[in-house]
Amino acid sequence: MSRKYKIRDQERLYFVTFTVVEWIDLFSRQVYRDIFLDSLRFCQTNKGLDLCAYCIMSSHAHLILGRSGDQKLEDIIRDIKKFTSLKIIQTIKELQEESRRNFLIHHFSKAGNSNPNNSMDQVWQQHNHPIELNTEDKINRCLNYIHRNPVEAGIVLSPEEYLYSSAKNYAGHPEKLIDVILIE
Repeated sequence: MSRKYKIRDQERLYFVTFTVVEWIDLFSRQVYRDIFLDSLRFCQTNKGLDLCAYCIMSSHAHLILGRSGDQKLEDIIRDIKKFTSLKIIQTIKELQEESRRNFLIHHFSKAGNSNPNNSMDQVWQQHNHPIELNTEDKINRCLNYIHRNPVEAGIVLSPEEYLYSSAKNYAGHPEKLIDVILIE
């Protein structure tokens, strides 16, 4: 792994992307988005996750995050990915309405079997490419990128219209899915 993509300073904010293997549109279903949000909430409450921004797209999620506890940021990221992987696989297998069950299990199993670092099904791509946000310009560019992602994808006309994004938090809307620490 390149040194460029390592978490070196635990006190900084980082921009990370979690991508579903093969860019599968997993998050087209609310149940899987809810699992991801529940995991973020748990880590905020129990692991010291400082979530500053997020956007959940159909095949990936962008986050700006940091930490306020003793746990290393890379450990929190690992825990989010591990929990959501296990819970999503379990839900796929149990959800009667999941018409893509065979397709999803096949691809997640294939990804897990071809990864020597893995012993089970794999939902997420291995890398997160954490980018240290060590300047105000980097923070602003990443925050704008995250919130404009659904606009650029043609899903909404303005960032705060997208439900699964912290753009609502930053726009001051009272209805939001998860609390974030606003970057001043």
